[in-house]
Amino acid sequence: GGGHDEREQTLNQLLVEMDGFTGNESVIVIAATNRRDILDPALLRPGRFDRQIVVGYPDVKGREEILQVHAKNKPLGPDVDIKRIARTTRGFTGADLENVLNEAALLAARNNRSAIIEADIEEATLKVIAGPEKKSRIVTARDNFITAYHEAGHAVASYNLKTQEKVHQVTIIQRGMAAGMTIYRPDTDDRTVSRTKMREEIISLLGGRCAEELFTDDISTGASNDIERATSTARKMVTKYGFSKKIGTVVYGSDNDEVFLGKDYGHTKNYSEAVAAQIDEEVRAIIDKAYSECLEILKAHADKMHILAKYLLKYEKIDGDDFDKLMKNELVVDVSDIPDEIPPYEKVETQGSENN
Repeated sequence: GGGHDEREQTLNQLLVEMDGFTGNESVIVIAATNRRDILDPALLRPGRFDRQIVVGYPDVKGREEILQVHAKNKPLGPDVDIKRIARTTRGFTGADLENVLNEAALLAARNNRSAIIEADIEEATLKVIAGPEKKSRIVTARDNFITAYHEAGHAVASYNLKTQEKVHQVTIIQRGMAAGMTIYRPDTDDRTVSRTKMREEIISLLGGRCAEELFTDDISTGASNDIERATSTARKMVTKYGFSKKIGTVVYGSDNDEVFLGKDYGHTKNYSEAVAAQIDEEVRAIIDKAYSECLEILKAHADKMHILAKYLLKYEKIDGDDFDKLMKNELVVDVSDIPDEIPPYEKVETQGSENN
């Protein structure tokens, strides 16, 4: 937000050392930042930091090589495939990949194994993404029922959308702040995202809320993060990517306005209130259309919804291969002991003192 903080002092010192008037040419200045948007333009003028190297997230080849470095001193079992791990960890940084192998080694040691197996890698990956499983927390039968149908809604909706990634695991065991999770396995490292894929991503995100509406007697707060992400994606489609025919191929708003004055104080809106109302209408239209399409998908596959939700209530999780078989009617499971109706609210009995 301004003032004489470390940023200005470092800038002044660098400019003094890089003025070019001294005869010493043996000093090379190397600097790194993850906030290039707030750098003073004076630093990037010709004669100063001439060579700029962008270090982004590693691609699949880079992830494989990073994993090989961190796996050198760790015994790996015969079922561990470094290439497969690299394919399923898109978006991981080098530190994340190191953490995965370290966590896997700890899991193997705790289970008195002499080598890391595939199950250790799987659990370590989920632990890095969302935190450890919280099996000790007592969850009511009603909450479990809602979570099972919520996560089943995400999984079944994604399975029936052409552009969405494959389901890697569905679980109703709490991790971090999430009551359950539907985890996907990316098949490619595509950097560009099409309009169709973004629209179907919104449909998938709304799968949990749609499932609650269709298969439980109420809707819950569990979909708050899904709705937030869906709304953010829809707004970017309209204001950033030019995906709206009504609004046009124009960018509305900017994330880089006057950063030295502070994010809130320096942000200026470069469109009128009339356009703002149109943007809101378009965002609402995208969300409403996606919601209705998601409801139709889940209604058409209600039988799969019931089987998957009951499977989760019985076994707490299902991996990608079994999920795929379940969707194709290739996996037979006995869930006749799981109730069809949502359990009632559980009343907590409290013992008070008697008044004499």
